Amino acid sequence: MVPRPSHNIASLQSKIISCRKCPRLVRWREEIAKKKTKRFADWNYWGRPVPSFGDPEARLLVVGLAPAAHGGNRTGRIFTGDESGNWLYRALYKAGFASQPFSTGRDDGMRLTGCYITAACHCAPPQNKLLRKEILNCRPFMLRELQLLKNLHVIVGLGKLGFDAVFDCVRELEWTDLKSRPRFGHDVRTQLNDTLTLLGCYHPSQQNTFTGKLTEKMLDTVFRTASRIVGDA
Repeated sequence: MVPRPSHNIASLQSKIISCRKCPRLVRWREEIAKKKTKRFADWNYWGRPVPSFGDPEARLLVVGLAPAAHGGNRTGRIFTGDESGNWLYRALYKAGFASQPFSTGRDDGMRLTGCYITAACHCAPPQNKLLRKEILNCRPFMLRELQLLKNLHVIVGLGKLGFDAVFDCVRELEWTDLKSRPRFGHDVRTQLNDTLTLLGCYHPSQQNTFTGKLTEKMLDTVFRTASRIVGDA
């Protein structure tokens, strides 16, 4: 069910940050924030749901799975403080959506132009694995974000789970006539309706980047495609 309307993106993010719907995730994110890890022992971890980030007038939406325990859960910014984020922001910078090629923390001066980043779930999960009910608990936030982002033309789903989460939300909002989930693939393009395109992209996880399943060139290709579609809209 779509939540009661938030007035704007900022008020919705406040609701995300205060959410405690999933006891398992609350325990994990707060435990990690207390125990930390040796290389970040001097950090004051965020330890809460990580809000979305970007331009409310965005024409491009990027959807990941969930924050990393020592990435977003530490820094308080989505896709920030880990290698996945390094890959993503570098690609966004080269495509003209980010003001700098790195994102280290909430006060690093990063700005996104024409782009907004969210996730299927806003809390770091144990072993990077979410339960189905946890994804469903977080879904109302993405549903509302989609409604508030009035200028969207392209959505990039990072990984199959991010890709599927986007389609499930779009179908629930009745924004597409497609009856079944499209096939996920890297740089595979699905036309959801007359104005909205869904692009698949391998997730920039270390598992994918270390093995070469995802290369920098492959990631750049997806965001060049997104930039071209936005430019043509």
